[in-house]
Amino acid sequence: MEKVGIRELKDKLSLYVRKAEAGGVVLVTDRGRIVAELVPPGYVPPMIDVHPGLVEMARRGEARLPTRPHDPEVYARPLPKIDLGGETVQDLIDYERGD
Repeated sequence: MEKVGIRELKDKLSLYVRKAEAGGVVLVTDRGRIVAELVPPGYVPPMIDVHPGLVEMARRGEARLPTRPHDPEVYARPLPKIDLGGETVQDLIDYERGD
């Protein structure tokens, strides 16, 4: 990964875009602090396992890839039971909307 300041990036944008297109990652800094990344289309950070179809959609600009790995435990936890007082969810939505 290469770091570049905003001013230099502005002056040599074509150079850094070509580097990203070739597969490189360019970290953009502002006063020494990383504020952005210039990456190739479909780039997936190495620690994230993403379906190839999603990568292709991201390459076409139809989806955004995750920036961090998901927590599999989030989907394993049971949802809490909610007492709707005999009403349906649609009844509650209608009530909230004033219908």
